[in-house]
Amino acid sequence: MTLLDYSKERSVAIKAVLSASKVCQSVFQHLVANETLTKDDKSPVTVADFSAQAIINTCLKEHFPADPIVGEEDSKDLQGDSGKVLREKVVSLTNGVLSESEQLGEQQILDAIDRGNYTGGAKGRHWALDPIDGTKGFLRGGQYAVCLALIVDGIVQVGVVGCPNLPVNYKEPEGERGTLFIAVRGQGAFQRKFSDEKEEAIQFADISSTAESTFCESVEAGHSSHGDAVEIAKLLGITRESVRMDSQAKYCSIARGDADIYLRLPTSKTYVEKIWDHASGNVLVTEAGGRVTDVNGKELDFSIGRTLEKNKGVIASKASIHDQVLKAVQQVLNK
Repeated sequence: MTLLDYSKERSVAIKAVLSASKVCQSVFQHLVANETLTKDDKSPVTVADFSAQAIINTCLKEHFPADPIVGEEDSKDLQGDSGKVLREKVVSLTNGVLSESEQLGEQQILDAIDRGNYTGGAKGRHWALDPIDGTKGFLRGGQYAVCLALIVDGIVQVGVVGCPNLPVNYKEPEGERGTLFIAVRGQGAFQRKFSDEKEEAIQFADISSTAESTFCESVEAGHSSHGDAVEIAKLLGITRESVRMDSQAKYCSIARGDADIYLRLPTSKTYVEKIWDHASGNVLVTEAGGRVTDVNGKELDFSIGRTLEKNKGVIASKASIHDQVLKAVQQVLNK
């Protein structure tokens, strides 16, 4: 199989995700850390979402003007008089991380956000963007991620994930934070600091059995069934405490060996996963020596639009133990 050259897409995605991650950090510092928020006030994460999407979509348009984008946000909440306060914050914070030559006008920012309205599909190229994955993690100062992936003919080819709060080395949780994860299909998986362009190859931890493994789970019980996970852990002989965090940072953590198994077990018969929540993590895990399927053992299908409607749940693990994990998951879910 001939591998296509995605070096330009890789470097543009890195630049875009880094810029967007920095605007998210800026929003947190200006609107969360320095303000007393009511419990239900989600406005800072809304501002960060819109600003990150505007920056990434502008960058993609500049370098790949013909590529459509599947993005999570649209600008309707920023329009008119009712959206004026939010719109002004988005414009100010977006331009706050751009250089003088890159500054964007109000309409340019709204237009950029709305470039994310593509419906997806099985043919051609498109990008999948989640400007902030893990909104509750963002608001609590925990883990969140800026996720960008290139999908070509239904297959994820490039994935870049920015994790502003993830320690560069998980063994030093109080050490430097801000980690970027990069994968191109067939070329391996890498991580680097936000502060340094030097990349290092990453791979799953060297474990020989499921009993040596650790789960990486969602903080929110609504995202994945924690009770089922306990039963699955018993079947697999897992006794280590689970690592809990929000967002696609979980994919990043298992890909570099912080933990070994990520389960997103169905909590509702009607919930359908979105492609932007899994695309970049999917190629990262695969390139780091892992495997990703749904709970029925099917590969995730990114070819049918904005959702993964042909799949149910997600299991990601080291490839060598995946069949065992899948068997245990099915045993518990089929009870």
